[in-house]
Amino acid sequence: MKYPLTKFSNPPKMITWILHLTDKNNIYKQMKQYLRLFVLFVVVISCNGKKEEPIVITSQDLHRSIHKVTEVMIHDIFSPPVASRIFAYPNIAAYEIVALNNDGYKSLVGKVTDLTPIPEPAPDKPINYQMAALMTHMELCKRLIFSEDRIAMHRDSLYADWQEKNLTLFNNSKEYALLVADHIGDWMNKDNYKQTRTMPKFTIDTDDDSRWQPTPPAYMDGIEPHWSKIRPFVIDSANQFVPPPPPAFSMDKDSDFYREVKEVYDISKEITSKGDSSEEVAIAKFWDCNPYVSVTRGHLMFATKKITPGAHWIGITKIACEKTNSDFDKTVFAYTKTAMALADGFISCWDEKYRSNLVRPETVINQYIDENWAPILQTPPFPEYTSGHSVVSGAAATVLTSIFGDNFSFDDDTEVPFGLPVRSFSSFNQAADEAAISRMYAGIHYRAAVEVGVAQGRSLGKFIVDKLQMKGDGQLVAK
Repeated sequence: MKYPLTKFSNPPKMITWILHLTDKNNIYKQMKQYLRLFVLFVVVISCNGKKEEPIVITSQDLHRSIHKVTEVMIHDIFSPPVASRIFAYPNIAAYEIVALNNDGYKSLVGKVTDLTPIPEPAPDKPINYQMAALMTHMELCKRLIFSEDRIAMHRDSLYADWQEKNLTLFNNSKEYALLVADHIGDWMNKDNYKQTRTMPKFTIDTDDDSRWQPTPPAYMDGIEPHWSKIRPFVIDSANQFVPPPPPAFSMDKDSDFYREVKEVYDISKEITSKGDSSEEVAIAKFWDCNPYVSVTRGHLMFATKKITPGAHWIGITKIACEKTNSDFDKTVFAYTKTAMALADGFISCWDEKYRSNLVRPETVINQYIDENWAPILQTPPFPEYTSGHSVVSGAAATVLTSIFGDNFSFDDDTEVPFGLPVRSFSSFNQAADEAAISRMYAGIHYRAAVEVGVAQGRSLGKFIVDKLQMKGDGQLVAK
């Protein structure tokens, strides 16, 4: 007998046809009922039980999510220290989930201050660990920024795709991800950040020429004067890496301080005389990374938006991961370790900034040397010593070298979206040295701030590498 297979494409017709066969062949009536139930079961499965597909999470999914949160941070204008905190917590949460499922990486519990073990997933609810890690990352990013809807839109587009492929795995992973996000969120909320939001503004000492004064054009208050009170991630305390003090303020022409002031002034005059062909000006602009640039046109003042120095090094981390074809787990590892170095670097640097409270070159030069002089870049609103760019660049470069090796050449296209060309480097350390000296070229730091700052950052970065001993260091190419 020939069976018309086309009838099976229409479940109701299929039922009618099978029942017709049972009558025609004189099968017992009670068997007809059993057959009806069986057919209905098959139809339900065929109509509602779509075959679930595997969900593959790649390193590019994480890169895109971090790029999205960086865009939001630019839009919301977060200060460099606060931005570093936003990078750190979501990556740590993702890393802890990765470490549960990958023996190649060790948990950070016992190595990162006050971090406790994350909950483990329920044994009866299988999850996709990498999807859960990315979900947790996005959830914590959303909690840490202002424009939550921008992260939610990106998240929801991914969720729609994952739900379509495997609803059960999606629901299990999401439930677990939110559990971990709450756990890390509770830890995050105890780092003194909320308390520092209510602390008083920095008091400016206008009677002492050596002390920091607000600078043009916006004359903003000093940002984050209490950042040293934020709980560190890996370093023991904010003042663990206190640098030697800067040269004592003196306008005596034989003093070290005056020589440093005059050096900034002379270099600025020399490189600006070269016009657009100046390599030093190009370097200064490439590493600007100032989210507080104010532009005045007539009676209007508005801000141009840029990434922070930490975001630039997060971008370099992406470049290194892509060059080595790092898988999802190693990418999470690289972002996490770099983010912690950046965050602790800002805590250490800001501790020194508001201790030494040193005046900026712009203020000194305008008062003592040339009232019409202006730096190549706008001076950011906080004390001079040490250089934040130098400290975090030294720390990040040391950590990235521990992951990807020394003499790791790369083309840095991080600033292309801001209209700047690609710059090439033979190593992370070379990039850090250029980032440091760029601040003196820009006219916003003295030599001591950049040279001592990058050394401060490297010492801090080495401490992080030695203390964490994360099981993946030294792998030049991910599996």
